[in-house]
Amino acid sequence: MTIALSEFIGKIFIAVVSFIAALGFLLYGGRLFFMLRRFPIESKGRRKKLHEVGSVTAICFTCFLIRCFVVVLSAFDSDASLDVLDHPILNFLYYTLVEILPSALVLYILRKLPPKRISAQYHPIR
Repeated sequence: MTIALSEFIGKIFIAVVSFIAALGFLLYGGRLFFMLRRFPIESKGRRKKLHEVGSVTAICFTCFLIRCFVVVLSAFDSDASLDVLDHPILNFLYYTLVEILPSALVLYILRKLPPKRISAQYHPIR
């Protein structure tokens, strides 16, 4: 009885944390997106940054929301367990959808690093 209750509370806690993370991405990513939209159209890199911020926000929000719904479903329905050891393909699909794919997409979108700035005071040793 207490094990089932503690598992239920743990799943609800993870669902709430996932939901808060999804809302955080939506709120702060959305604010950054709309802040970038107010920049002048001539701004260098504006379109690229808008695309990056919008994509990362949408991917992270969607994946955390999916995780929230799946964890809540598994908390209330004992047949919908996340520990699907009998079905490794379902296990693979779930973790690919909410862990691997979003991470890979975010890393792909943000793959370019900003150029290095060279300080006016720094001079390489010859």
